[in-house]
Amino acid sequence: MKPELRIIQGDATPEEIAALVAVLATRHADAGPPAVSKTESWRNPARAMRKPLAPGKSAWRLSALP
Repeated sequence: MKPELRIIQGDATPEEIAALVAVLATRHADAGPPAVSKTESWRNPARAMRKPLAPGKSAWRLSALP
């Protein structure tokens, strides 16, 4: 069987080889489904609008508050 990884120059320790194999294995691993980006509510212009007024006791006072 032909080796998949061959170190051509230098003297790598078994720990260094294990670290290299771990890094290479994670690069080629399946990343799974792409992350769903959540909407950015701070950019929504409706955020600056006043909330709807609810009729009831003291509703006229609350109409002046943001």
